[in-house]
Amino acid sequence: MSKNDTRILTQFAVLAMVLTAAIMVQEATSLTVCKIDTNDMQKCRPAVTGNNPPPPVNDCCVVVRAANLECFCKYKFYLPFLGIDPSKVAALVAKCGVTTVPPSCRGS
Repeated sequence: MSKNDTRILTQFAVLAMVLTAAIMVQEATSLTVCKIDTNDMQKCRPAVTGNNPPPPVNDCCVVVRAANLECFCKYKFYLPFLGIDPSKVAALVAKCGVTTVPPSCRGS
């Protein structure tokens, strides 16, 4: 997997985490974003926060593998504005065994 592919995958996962946090603060209900229930995205939050995040738990990886990454691609540019570190998301995606980047998500 190229460095650029890893960076892109990282951005997708981070966006998912940010969307979940924003929705959880404003509403008690959940939404489905890119095939993922926003409440389920919280399972990955520990693995992408802090200076030395722990490895993702199995429940988190189930969420990551089920996500529609091509859908998340359209949100990747918002991640930095939301304070998300794309490198932590890339690490999360890789640790969960996701190695395929959708063609429409390649590039900066």
